[in-house]
Amino acid sequence: MADVDALLYPGECVTLMIEAIWPSYRTLPNTLSPSAGVTTKGFVSFFLFWLFSLPALWFPVHKVRHLFTVKACYSPIAAIAFFAWAISRANGIGPIVHQPNTVHGSALGWAVVKAILTCIGNFAALIMNDPDFSRFARKPKDALWSQLFTIPIGFGITSFIGIIVSSSSEVIYGKSVWNPLTLLGKFLDGASSGQRFGIFVIALGFALAQLGTNISANSVSAGTDLTALMPRYLNIRRGSYVCAAIGLAMCPWNLVSSSNSFTTYLSAYSLFLSAIAGVMITDYYIIRRGYLDVRALYSARKSDPYYYTFGFSWRAYTAYICGILINIVGFAGAVGQKVPAGAQYIYNLNYFTGFLVSTAVYYLLVRVFPIPGMGTYWNEVDIDADGEFGVAYGQPVGDEESGPGKDRSSSISDPLPEDDQKGLKDSSKHAPDIPHF
Repeated sequence: MADVDALLYPGECVTLMIEAIWPSYRTLPNTLSPSAGVTTKGFVSFFLFWLFSLPALWFPVHKVRHLFTVKACYSPIAAIAFFAWAISRANGIGPIVHQPNTVHGSALGWAVVKAILTCIGNFAALIMNDPDFSRFARKPKDALWSQLFTIPIGFGITSFIGIIVSSSSEVIYGKSVWNPLTLLGKFLDGASSGQRFGIFVIALGFALAQLGTNISANSVSAGTDLTALMPRYLNIRRGSYVCAAIGLAMCPWNLVSSSNSFTTYLSAYSLFLSAIAGVMITDYYIIRRGYLDVRALYSARKSDPYYYTFGFSWRAYTAYICGILINIVGFAGAVGQKVPAGAQYIYNLNYFTGFLVSTAVYYLLVRVFPIPGMGTYWNEVDIDADGEFGVAYGQPVGDEESGPGKDRSSSISDPLPEDDQKGLKDSSKHAPDIPHF
């Protein structure tokens, strides 16, 4: 799964929306045992969001883009409204930012480091799932520049709003409320009808944002991976529904029962993904130098560059495991076991250590045991050099990919821009000496 909180937090949003309309929902009796880890109200709200999100999984990515357009307009307005409301109730931003530090010295430094790594863990899945969406870009540059600015700026602004809103709770209520949705729920106490409407509008914006995150970070990525794993039986739509079923069965509320367990979950999450990112980036940018044979990705021929050893790359798996092992002792300390201080410090940098170790191990293994497709020159081009081809040999592109009335031959025969023609010629000149089909 990508973002478990993308499934759970909307349940809290649904709770706030219902409570804003029907205040009696706040006193809904709990019929579940304490061992369940969730109340009846929490589960009902979570299940309602899960249920209403299923229809959105039916549509292909390019057809659900309008939902993301609405989300991009509505959700930031809701977040800014909540930000302003929290500052107003705290009598300005001054009392919020002038609160004294609760930690000092090295403890403060490591707290900053942990916070940065938690933020990286929050979009570690995006780093891995990005190709599921960037593949729709016309050229690699189209995906590069937009993300280069929007991702750090977007996450920075969102984090700033969350920090200020959560910090305002210390001024308003005298204690920290780490979950902004919990703080929004406190605003319901003694709220007027107008204020309840405002809470409903803000909660709806958060739910819409999480719906988009759930589709992009969970459903599409899982559907794509499952399709590659079992293409005979699954497609992206079916894989998305499999992901939704697993997301319900895994009881995600246990992972975010407290701020400590939530940050531990994010750290462990990035622990595994960092090792994968290290292998992927090293293979594409350093080993193959931008070379990619799309047809060979779906081929089981031993002569193709991605066949490796019986279809598995033992070099990649070895590097992946090494990237995990460097952090595994520190992870044991994070969940309550007594470990050496050095292991804990390494774990505090888990994403960077996992990434660097897997990168180094994979690079050394490939140099000692070479693989097909290794490049000396940069081989990436801004177009599909192979022209028109299907997902597999001899299979035409499906109607869903091409679209009704789509004339692919015209797009292939159109003259290319001068820089694309140059990139294609350079790639053909310096491409690795392996068979193309």
